[in-house]
Amino acid sequence: MIRRTAIRLAASAAAAALVPALAGCAAGVNAQTNQPFTPTDGASTVFHNIAIRDVFVLGPGVNGTLRPGQAAGMFLALVNNGAPDRLTAVSAPGTATSVTIHGGTVELGQAQPALLTGPAPELVLNGLTRALIGGQSIPMTLTFQNAGTVAMIIPVVPRSNYYVTFSPPAPSPTPTPTKTGKASKRPHPSPSSSARSATPTPRGTP
Repeated sequence: MIRRTAIRLAASAAAAALVPALAGCAAGVNAQTNQPFTPTDGASTVFHNIAIRDVFVLGPGVNGTLRPGQAAGMFLALVNNGAPDRLTAVSAPGTATSVTIHGGTVELGQAQPALLTGPAPELVLNGLTRALIGGQSIPMTLTFQNAGTVAMIIPVVPRSNYYVTFSPPAPSPTPTPTKTGKASKRPHPSPSSSARSATPTPRGTP
């Protein structure tokens, strides 16, 4: 009994120590890591010394539905405990046609967190291929330059309670229609025909 209590206390102390460590590492790094980090109900794993924490997709409001063709924001935190690496691609097979990473890639310096945790999404699922509602789980793959590709199952979190402060993806700009037709020109009489019609007809000699 005493041993079990000691183990629980040690685990709690380790978890408590992690929070200030993350906060300290975030100071002085780039803008995408200078964001407040609040643990969520997202999925987590560790892949080749990269801790992937609290990954989720922001769904619609309660009883709402994101329909095919729409976009959805994705949020996560990354802490690299190994050699420098880079998140180069994300995909959502069977759910979205593509996933955009704001800035193209995410740099992962050694022992530095990258907190893509909102409130505005820096990862966007484009062109949903199926409807999404809160409470679902979807497959997701993350590709790192050195560590490789890891597959995860992540939740779709409804946009309510704490998550109501999160922003959905900005709508894509609607292209301005261009005019393809040309205005027809009215025919103008040629100078020769006008000149002919203006020439007086000679009269006969009396």
